[in-house]
Amino acid sequence: MNKSKILLIAAGVAVGGILGYLYYYFVGCDSGNCSITSNPYRSSAYGMLLGGLASDILPKKKK
Repeated sequence: MNKSKILLIAAGVAVGGILGYLYYYFVGCDSGNCSITSNPYRSSAYGMLLGGLASDILPKKKK
């Protein structure tokens, strides 16, 4: 894995974490019954996971 791919995945993780927290903040569950959206740490971690996975499947640039 080259350096640019690692930076792309790290950026995806960071953006996913921010989006996960924003999802908790604006949409989150108040009752506590929602396992992911009722806790900001879980929501952010789930967003980080999805962001990292999404940035990893981006197609490679052809040289």
